[in-house]
Amino acid sequence: MSRRKKEPLRALTDEELARLKRISRSQHEPSSHVTRAKQILNVANGASYQEAARLSGRKSGDAVSQLVQRFNREGILALEVRHGGGPVARYGVVERERILQEVRRKPEPELDGTVTWSLKTLAQALHQAVDGLPEVSEDTIRTVLLEAGFSWQVGRSWCETGQAVRKRQHGQVTVTDPDTQAKKT
Repeated sequence: MSRRKKEPLRALTDEELARLKRISRSQHEPSSHVTRAKQILNVANGASYQEAARLSGRKSGDAVSQLVQRFNREGILALEVRHGGGPVARYGVVERERILQEVRRKPEPELDGTVTWSLKTLAQALHQAVDGLPEVSEDTIRTVLLEAGFSWQVGRSWCETGQAVRKRQHGQVTVTDPDTQAKKT
């Protein structure tokens, strides 16, 4: 005989029930959402936590118990995947934009000590700037640049993928490749 449930599933609203059924049958939702929706529906239909886990293709009744507790507090948001461990991301959207703003700025040789950006010189510039990021690492800068579509060029500088500076008779021109996104994926 199974143990008594510490926190049984609360009564589902009609809207929650409809959304859970839709998610449980979806082929476009992430599989984790589908599995969790099935577990909640199975518990709502009277299955034990262990049975709900087994019916949804999982093994742990304890995980279903924790999901039910979260669902009682948060509703449908309990289906969302949470941070799975490791260090919390320290740099958000604002910090990433600050890094990109710095890399788009043309370096001043007297101030920055370089004519082209490297990861080391970018990190130094961000450390010294008044509105900079005093503890940003070269690895974080590299990750942000790659995610933003920059690539390391033979000329040992970072530039946005799909853009190239060409010499013309009337001066330098920046040429943009319209198929950049298609080529990245």
